[in-house]
Amino acid sequence: MTVDATPWAAAPGGVRAVVLDLDGVLVDSLAVAREAFALAYAEVVGDGVAPVEEYCRHPGRYLPEVLELMGLPAALAGPFVRESNRLAHRVTPVDGVPELLGTLRRRGIGLAVATGRSGVRARDLLGRLDLLPFVDHVVGSDEVPRPKPAPDIVWRALRLLGARPGEALMVGDAPSDLASARAAGVVAVAALWGESDEETLRAAGPDVVLTRLDELLPICPARR
Repeated sequence: MTVDATPWAAAPGGVRAVVLDLDGVLVDSLAVAREAFALAYAEVVGDGVAPVEEYCRHPGRYLPEVLELMGLPAALAGPFVRESNRLAHRVTPVDGVPELLGTLRRRGIGLAVATGRSGVRARDLLGRLDLLPFVDHVVGSDEVPRPKPAPDIVWRALRLLGARPGEALMVGDAPSDLASARAAGVVAVAALWGESDEETLRAAGPDVVLTRLDELLPICPARR
């Protein structure tokens, strides 16, 4: 674990709120996303090799925005969501997630998920995995004016949690997560167990780098 302690100087009472990305941080969904994208591409675009690797270079971002960046038809979104939902039974929680979230809640820390998925899809997946009761709020990219890397989704999560930026951190596995956290004024925590490689995440300039999920606990002590 690599930590720059200075971001906590303005929060003498410790961390009050933790905002977490969903895919890659709390759940292992990359294989399902890759397959759903390839199937949707074949259905909408037709013959040819689906640009799955290029799609994977945009983790954490809202699907309509990714399709626009890739120059792909917006109509691909519907089949992608349908196939993702069909394959959702293959998505699993990252090891230790229920225990971690339960511990943070017992410590009096507010928890919100801020995801590149739509709010409906995110809540459905968390419900399927029995993780929804562990978080206080879920904010999807369709529920804010601007998705990541803009700060809007983090600001909304903090408003719902009743926390100030100086009392919060955000855990993400993509440069867009870290950019959103920094723009919102919260501590940006890089999750190396997620979908981005270590070099890419470190180059994005996180305040904290975690190699394992449970390394979050020492920097989130019980609320006084």
